[in-house]
Amino acid sequence: MIFYYLYTMITNIIICITVLVSIISMENHTLKNKLLFNPYMIHHRKEWYRFFSGAFIHADWMHLVFNMYSLYMFGGVVEREYAYLFEGKGVLFFILLYGLGILMSTFYSFEKHKNDIFYNALGASGAVSAVVFAYIILFPTQKLLFLFLPFPIPAYLFGAVFLGVEYYLGKRGNSNIGHDAHFWGAVHGVVFTIILKPNLIISFIEQIRQ
Repeated sequence: MIFYYLYTMITNIIICITVLVSIISMENHTLKNKLLFNPYMIHHRKEWYRFFSGAFIHADWMHLVFNMYSLYMFGGVVEREYAYLFEGKGVLFFILLYGLGILMSTFYSFEKHKNDIFYNALGASGAVSAVVFAYIILFPTQKLLFLFLPFPIPAYLFGAVFLGVEYYLGKRGNSNIGHDAHFWGAVHGVVFTIILKPNLIISFIEQIRQ
């Protein structure tokens, strides 16, 4: 039991901080406006912290609960697997997975909207997608339940469907959901984990062939 909590510590800390900041910002709109991911403010006013601060605030309770529940379900497993694969560096690598997941999931939108003062985004979805897809590359044949399907499917199929849907909806636009953040966060989760452990590609292929 002690081992379990030790290797879910970072996940739990991220959830606690995100919940606390999100709740405070829901009641304090001035604070929320200062923390929003706003590419214009980053580009023209050099408020670089907005690349990361937007991931710690959420639009409402449903948005917050969905993201934190997803992080809770996948984060602890990935954190423990990182600890096993990378030993003493596991905690650092998991922090980088999440932290760089925030950055990589926002960079496309930054380039696209850096001259649009009215564009704002918030939520941990991009970083959570990075964690979920790290899980998928680590455990490709585990069964996951897709939102619109009544039965579970293997993680690698879930990932393929997710990437296809998010790419299509991101290109289509006309939505308040950050599909680009979901897509690029997911890509980061896969690429970052493979860079750390290249032989996971072989393991991935072998598992889905079985």
